[in-house]
Amino acid sequence: MSKTAIVTGASSGIGRAVAAELVKSGCQVYGFSRRAFSSEGVTCISCDITDEAAVKSAVDQVIFESQRIDILVLCAGMGISGAVEFTDEQDSRRQMEINLFGTNRMTRAVLPYMRKQGGGNIVIISSVAAVAAIPFQTWYSVSKAALNTYSLALANEVRPYGIKVCAVMPGDIRTGFTDARIKHHQGDEAYGGRIDRSVSRMEKDEREGMSPEKAGQKIARVALKKNPKPYYSIGFSYSLICVLLKILPARFARLILYYLYAK
Repeated sequence: MSKTAIVTGASSGIGRAVAAELVKSGCQVYGFSRRAFSSEGVTCISCDITDEAAVKSAVDQVIFESQRIDILVLCAGMGISGAVEFTDEQDSRRQMEINLFGTNRMTRAVLPYMRKQGGGNIVIISSVAAVAAIPFQTWYSVSKAALNTYSLALANEVRPYGIKVCAVMPGDIRTGFTDARIKHHQGDEAYGGRIDRSVSRMEKDEREGMSPEKAGQKIARVALKKNPKPYYSIGFSYSLICVLLKILPARFARLILYYLYAK
């Protein structure tokens, strides 16, 4: 029997690539996105993850058509940049609303069905920024660190029902996410040009990063695993960074990030 999968943020980037890979693996795939889109083999459903009623309606449609949900891959997200001092609270709240509470909204909608059917896989797309707290992208890092903690705690809550939860931490990926980032330039003069310098370096790395198709292959494989690990990082260099930042003294790790992204 083929598995039924939901992928959020499926209209572009990593989400689109994951959906395509799951189709290749024989899954019946539903792609959720705010924007109308088409993708071969994917049933596309309009859904804004910040709207609880829209999430419920979209999940209800999947259940009506497929009677089950085996895989949920949560790719929808956004990013903001700028100095904390000059970032409007409305924008920081929006960052958390989409990345963290949007993920929670989708998860809560799907869990009752996975629990009743006795299993399922939930894959949360986090970021290396969850471990490497990036200056001038503080709220993005906070949202991703929160997702790592969320996935770890949730996994134990739903473990008795055969539901597996994990977080995948990509590094730099070449997607439209870079151009879509909401950039706050306020305060750059007061900060000695460091805000724009930091974000420009990050965006250069992103534009030279891994293709979304390659990332999508790796994430789809994780989504299909019977017993996924709690955390995955994508790419050897990013895996090494995550390990080093965990074992190094916090003061030294913080200094490395300063010289990379804040000096």
